[in-house]
Amino acid sequence: MRQRKNYAAIDNFRLAAAMMIVAIHTAPLASFSETADFLVTYCLGRVGVPFFLMVSGFFVLAPYQRQRKGARGKMGSFLKKTASLYLISTLVYLPLKFYSHNISDSAGGWLKEIFFDGTFYHLWYLPAVIMGCLVIMGLLCFCSPLAVSVMVFVLYILGTLGDSYYNLISQVPFLKMVYEGLFTVSSYTRNGIFFAPMFLWMGVLLANGRVRVSRKSAGIGLAISLAGMLAEGLMSFQFQWQKHNSMYFMLIPVMFFLFELLLSLDCNGMETARDLSMYIYILHPLCIVLVRGAAGALKMEALLVKQSLIHYLAVVLLSVLLSLTVVGIKTIFQRRVMEMG
Repeated sequence: MRQRKNYAAIDNFRLAAAMMIVAIHTAPLASFSETADFLVTYCLGRVGVPFFLMVSGFFVLAPYQRQRKGARGKMGSFLKKTASLYLISTLVYLPLKFYSHNISDSAGGWLKEIFFDGTFYHLWYLPAVIMGCLVIMGLLCFCSPLAVSVMVFVLYILGTLGDSYYNLISQVPFLKMVYEGLFTVSSYTRNGIFFAPMFLWMGVLLANGRVRVSRKSAGIGLAISLAGMLAEGLMSFQFQWQKHNSMYFMLIPVMFFLFELLLSLDCNGMETARDLSMYIYILHPLCIVLVRGAAGALKMEALLVKQSLIHYLAVVLLSVLLSLTVVGIKTIFQRRVMEMG
């Protein structure tokens, strides 16, 4: 497995990725330009979720693939921890689901939410990473690394066609029928079957593979691939091909060069970056509700809600403060447990 003195740049970028996810749910530039908001938030900002998937692939799945000592137990612990986090997050957001009358009225609807769509709109990532890991683990039991690479790439192509290119390919009756069938099970192809395996496996390849890219080459490659992704996103946006906008073909080289660039950097890391980014991701929809509620009570909707950039900054600030509080409480609790032990 790829060895380094530290992975501080990876840890620090977790916070940037978390801020991108908050932006996706608040559209910070919408008050200024719909096109600018799309390019910045729904193109550039789409690196956030794949980054977290690659981190999981790099640090958890890669040792498993190499069959390192203790890797199987670490993999099991990761899946259990993620499932527990999903359960707790679901319970946290149940009151909001009831309040917004967003409760499924059928067993099929609940199963669809639990396994694919997420029990709240941002929680889809948690079942996706669990399912994606299980897909990779299953493929590794029967396939060579090359075959796994081909399979996850094919799945990603199929997912992208049902995402940023759906309104284009749905003009073919047979393809429309196939994807409509898929959408009865999962509302989007951005899930643990078509989306997550690609980036989890990329994390594995970057950890266990032999390809190495210099800092300069990674920077140049990232700039070129980002330009390509912006062009791809703008084209699919302007031609109204998109059902959703999570998956782009150029997102694959963007993530490769971004991760390689981060791996090439030596810097000081923020000790709480891992936990802080996770709590920001979990809690930011609650903070959106709180900001909107406070804005209504203070008669400041024009500033705190309708002004999209101020709204985004207010949500970020509250999310960070609330997450720091949770991290602090968790640290105190862990210290007391250690002292008692």
